[in-house]
Amino acid sequence: MRRHRLAPRPDWRERARRLGFAYAEIAGEPYWDETACWEFTAAEVDVLDDATAELERLAVAAADHAVRHNRREMLGIPEAVWPMLRRSWHRREPSLYGRMDLCWDGSGPPKLLEYNADTPTSLYESAVVQWEWLTCAHPDADQFNSIHEALLAAWPRLGLPATVHFTCGRGLVEDRGNVDYLRDTAMQAGLSAPFLAIEDIGWDGRRFVDLDDRPIEAVFKLYPWEFLLRDAFGAHIHSAPTRWIEPAWRLLLSGKGILALMWELFPGHPNLLPAFREPGRVDGPVIAKPLFGREGANISAPGWHSGGPYGAEGFVHQAWSPLPCIDGRYPVIGSWLIAGQPHGIGIREDSTPITRDTSRFVPHFFRSPG
Repeated sequence: MRRHRLAPRPDWRERARRLGFAYAEIAGEPYWDETACWEFTAAEVDVLDDATAELERLAVAAADHAVRHNRREMLGIPEAVWPMLRRSWHRREPSLYGRMDLCWDGSGPPKLLEYNADTPTSLYESAVVQWEWLTCAHPDADQFNSIHEALLAAWPRLGLPATVHFTCGRGLVEDRGNVDYLRDTAMQAGLSAPFLAIEDIGWDGRRFVDLDDRPIEAVFKLYPWEFLLRDAFGAHIHSAPTRWIEPAWRLLLSGKGILALMWELFPGHPNLLPAFREPGRVDGPVIAKPLFGREGANISAPGWHSGGPYGAEGFVHQAWSPLPCIDGRYPVIGSWLIAGQPHGIGIREDSTPITRDTSRFVPHFFRSPG
């Protein structure tokens, strides 16, 4: 695992435009960053693949334990929501995708920092943009990236109706980019995939409807379950026949409480960090994360504290595992699961040890032996 400094391709902005990558720059600063890349060995890719599969096994086992033993308080889930999550779990409603954020420097086992199991972003740049870079910059190399092909294969297996609506908040460029990419994969898989801003979803007294009063039988939402359930129409979700992607049971995994539950169930596991709901139980430096925080907000860590709107539900206290720092940059490996299987990675870097919404996306490659 080595970081290389690079000269960006002179036409990288034009290439991003042709790919429809509308958020390659954010607030005048590059988000897509070609000034560096990461090189892995094939053996290192195997380590990441195996660790991701193992962590998914642990996470699903923890979700099952939570449902069977009513661990909603540890996960910070309101009592009124719990029956819906249980139904969703018992129905085995399938998941489309998720992203595990891993801390790793190429030695020892990768460690799970958190599981973005509900609304992960950076999918398009992981699946498509860095692949286009690879074909240009390293055409003789490979990439841990079969995300696109896996999505095409996953849609038909979800058992969805012919039309699936796709939604996110209006005016959110990055969210819309990820949603439009997933719409494209759904259409390639044979589904009708209209877009509908989440603010435009209606309720006719019996079911959710779109702007043409057509029933919304299934919807992919890039909008967190915890937001959805406290919105004005959230009370209708319990009775509406709509299929949701990601399904409601993913709320069991998307909050940081699952980190504490996984450590309780699998203490000392090499891919986990000690984590507890109660403060003072971790030996050594600690990072405190809000149960349902986002984009590095409301985090307390050694030498770092960030503000934000989260934390009312409580915190998880996790052993501090410093990210590797190379060339003044701290990388987090986002390992993607499609239909529960590992299919690739994306790497985001920051100038601080905390990954934020301003962190940059850096491509990677690996070479097969021989």
